[in-house]
Formats: sequence, structure tokens, C-alpha cells
Amino acid sequence: MTICDMKISETKLTRKKFFLPFIIVLVLCSCSNKRDAQQLPKYDAYLFAYFEGSAGSRKNQEQLRFAVSDDAINWKALNNNEPIINSDDISQSGGIRDPHILRGEEPKEFYIVATDMSTATNGWKENPGIVMLKSEDLISWQHGKVNLAEAYPEKFENAYWVWAPQTIYDPVAEKYLVYFTVKFRDDDKLDFYCAYANKDFKGFENEPQFMFRAKYGAIDGDIIYKDSTYHLFFKGNIKDEEGNEIQNGIKQAVSKSLQGPWDEQTDFIDAYKDKRTGVEGSSIFKLNNSDTYILMYDLYSSGRYEFQRSTDLYHFTEKPESFTKDFHPRHGSVISITREEAKRLNNKWGGVTDVLID
Repeated sequence: MTICDMKISETKLTRKKFFLPFIIVLVLCSCSNKRDAQQLPKYDAYLFAYFEGSAGSRKNQEQLRFAVSDDAINWKALNNNEPIINSDDISQSGGIRDPHILRGEEPKEFYIVATDMSTATNGWKENPGIVMLKSEDLISWQHGKVNLAEAYPEKFENAYWVWAPQTIYDPVAEKYLVYFTVKFRDDDKLDFYCAYANKDFKGFENEPQFMFRAKYGAIDGDIIYKDSTYHLFFKGNIKDEEGNEIQNGIKQAVSKSLQGPWDEQTDFIDAYKDKRTGVEGSSIFKLNNSDTYILMYDLYSSGRYEFQRSTDLYHFTEKPESFTKDFHPRHGSVISITREEAKRLNNKWGGVTDVLID
């Protein structure tokens, strides 16, 4: 063997040493990607968690209900539009409002938070706090209650309203962040506060902290993440120099972090921003197998529930659209579900469309 042959052999050996681990990495990455793809569920339907606006007495309305759809437009109430859980069993006040449902990061994790409030019993006086629910199958739910005034008296002894809680997963902290609006007895401001849920999702692991203040106050916050940005949608308003409200509707603030700072956008989003029609309880979700997002909201004064579409979360269709439904929801929220989950819900409560259970 010549020196030249030896150099060529060394070069081939070096290449083999270099490419072998490279090929192994590619194979492992390919297997990992396939495994991740296999683990991702195929979503065929949607689940709507809501409380009622017209079914029976006010006490009966302030209960958790479910509805299912295969297209996010045409909805069918489960359990004949009767509650799936008795509010007396899970709340301090005897009523729940504004349920927000979230699919967790793990395959068998679902979370619901709701306002612990019974206007049937107490009117629009103070409410104690938040109801927290956790499930592994959407059927059986464990629950906890957080009374802010009792749990954190140093800061929240004078809390009067604790409204419309929602949950989002914080990938930095690897925890679930619960956020909500608070109004104190001696202050007219409506500010957002937040706290991380504890491991069993029955309370908070820390005292809630200030999160965001809209210029004129805000309620019904709803956060979604897209393109490295958090979008916080909420019901906001504008006031004149005397403090009188002159316009309200759905607005948004944006941030690169859940910890802020949040940049409140100037314009209203909803189609009724220049009309007298009241809009609140907005909730946004992504359509299955689509780049389109649905921003739905409660037209509480006229008994309607409508929506607008967007692909970038900044620009929305101008003309509102209506749902087809056999119930009258108030402030609620939607998640995507699999066909198997739809069948499970149908086996328990009935009402799922034949398209999903065949």
C-alpha cells in the first residue's frame, strides 16, 4: 500500500466516523418525528362548555353544560341541555358562570375553571372566587374551590368580583396559569390577576399577582398563542373625560410573554363596535385542519351567539356569522376533540350527531 493509498483509506475512515453518528441522529430524529406524529390525536369534532341563558330558572341556568359539533358551526347539546354537574356539588355559591375548558399538555388531561357565582341567590353582589375542575376522560371531574378573600386575606380581603377565569399552559414555567378579572370594594378598576395552579388543580400554589390593566378596565380575558405572540382578547371600553362609558366591545392586547408587558391595541374587533348591541364573553379557537380561527362572543342583550373569522388574529371578517344550535349559551369556550372522545361523551350523555358516532 502506498502513502497515497493510506491517506485515501484514512480519509474514508474519517468520513465513516463522521457520517455514522450523523446517520444515527437522522434515524433517531426520523423515528422521533414519526412517534410524535403518531402521538398527535386526530381531531374530528369540537366540545363547547357553557352555561345557559334561557333554560328554566336562573339557578338552573348557572350550571355547567356541554355541546358537540363536527364542524364548529352546527351544535347539539348533550344530556338534553341539562347540566352535566350540579353546581351545588362543586361551588361555594351554588352557581357557576363563564366555564373555560382546556385540553392539557398530557394526552389525558382536561381542565375547567369557572366563576363561582350564583346571581339566582345573591344577585350581582360579591362572588367568592373560582371553581376548578380536572378530568382524564371528560366524564368524571375532580373539583376544587378558591375563595380569594379567605385564602389570601392580606391582598384580597376586599375582593368583590372575581370574574371569568381561564387557564393557559406556560411552557417556560411548565405550569398552568389561571388568570381572571378582580374588582375590589373600594376601587372601580377591573384588572387581570393570575396564579399558577397547584399540581392537583384544586387551588393555587401562590398568591395571585397583578397581570394586566387595560386603560379603562377589562373583563372576560381569553389568551391564545400564535407566531411567538400571546393574544389577550377581552371586553374593553372607552370613557369620556367625565368617566362615562361611550363605547365598548372586544379588544385585544399582545405580548411576547405571559408575564408581559402587554400592549393594548387601540381598535375594537367585534362587528358591533359602532352599534348599541352589547357584546361580551369572547372566546377564540382554531378550526381543525385549517389555518382559520373562530372568535365567538355572547350578544347577551339580544340572546344571540355569533362569531367572526381570522387567520392572523389581527384582522377579522367584518360580517358576523351565526351558529346553529338547540340551546342558548352564555359565556363559554370550545376545544377540539377526537371521534373516540365524542363517542364517549355520547355514551354518557347522548346527543352527539350520527356523523361522529357511526
